[in-house]
Amino acid sequence: MKEVIICYGHENVRAAHRSTLEFTKDDYLTPRGDCILCIKASKGLRDLSPEFKEALRKGKRLLVHIRVDDAVDEVTAYGDERLTFESENSIIIRKSTYIDGRTLAVRASKAARDIDRKIVEKLKNPKQKAIIELIILE
Repeated sequence: MKEVIICYGHENVRAAHRSTLEFTKDDYLTPRGDCILCIKASKGLRDLSPEFKEALRKGKRLLVHIRVDDAVDEVTAYGDERLTFESENSIIIRKSTYIDGRTLAVRASKAARDIDRKIVEKLKNPKQKAIIELIILE
C-alpha cells in the first residue's frame, strides 16, 4: 500500500529539527519552521486513503522514501492506534511517541536534521520538486 506526495522547496528550508520531520500543504515557510522539508504538498493527512490510515492505526511499519532528482533518503517509522489524521495541511513524522492531529507516524529512524544534506540543499530552491512515497511495509 502506497501514497505519493509531490511537494516543493522554499528558500527557508533548514531541516534542522532534532525530533520531527514535516511536509506541509502551506505555500509559505518561515525561518522558524525548522522541521519542514518541503511545502505545497499535494496531500495532507486527511487526504490519505482510509485503508492507508487504518493500516497505520494497526501499528504497521512505514517507509518514507524521499526523492529529489537523483538524491534519495529513507526514513522508517511506525503507526499507532492513537492516530487521528485530523490535519488538512500537515504531515508530521516523529522520533518520539507523541501524537497530535498532525502526526502520521512515530518512533521514526530520522528527523529533519538527519535527512541527507544534498536533499536539503536542493530543497532551498522554491522551484525544486520532491517526490515523497509513503509505503506500508508490514
